[in-house]
Amino acid sequence: MNDFNRTFGALDARSADTSVNVGLRAFMLGVYQKLALGIALAGGLAFLVGSNTFPALTELVLFSPLRLVIQFAPLVLILGSAFLMKRPSPLATGIMYWTIVTVLGLSLSIWVYMATAGTGGALRSGATLSPTFLTIAKAFFLTASAFGALSLFGYTTKKNLQPIGVFMVFALWGLIGVSLLSFLFPPSGMMEILIQVGVLGVSGVLVATDTQNLKNSYFQYEGDTRSLAVMTNFGALNFFILFYNIFTILMSLLSRD
Repeated sequence: MNDFNRTFGALDARSADTSVNVGLRAFMLGVYQKLALGIALAGGLAFLVGSNTFPALTELVLFSPLRLVIQFAPLVLILGSAFLMKRPSPLATGIMYWTIVTVLGLSLSIWVYMATAGTGGALRSGATLSPTFLTIAKAFFLTASAFGALSLFGYTTKKNLQPIGVFMVFALWGLIGVSLLSFLFPPSGMMEILIQVGVLGVSGVLVATDTQNLKNSYFQYEGDTRSLAVMTNFGALNFFILFYNIFTILMSLLSRD
């Protein structure tokens, strides 16, 4: 995985003509298609569990100790793969992608459950949330619109975004660390909002930088089918996690009472 992280785009964005490259278009479309399928699967699982169509399944996912596994499994999988996948394969990265998509989809079911039941929830700061299906629709529309615009910018800009991308990765991990500390030390309402806005901004910038990194790396590995397949999986995974981050933060902000 170390060879296919966000910093693999060593080729400058201005060093290749991407306007008529059919292979690049096919590669990027493959990434976006896998992302779209992942979003569809996650959304389907969220509605299946959250709608309480199968009460036993809803109880298992949302109200049993399994919810803690679902909450932390993606982070464990990502960190574990960084140490265990020294030479990642298309199969292994594909399995990791769909596993993380499934787990995150299950975690999203809490929003659907609250919207279905008409109940609210509380954040660690004490703020209450009352999501509705309209809130879910608004958050999804805003997320998809922002993601599309930022990815288009990252694809078309001639400016090298790699330096700011590296900085944003460190910033994101810092914010994740602060968020984990909030489990031990509940933050104030304002601090919680600042953390969420920070993650929202960093995730948005990473959409653009990751898009440019994928584009640049295509030329670095052009013709290497195995490497391109691995990059497709990692690219879709990075995009999915960013989409998830943006969506859940918008849900939290839009659902506040």
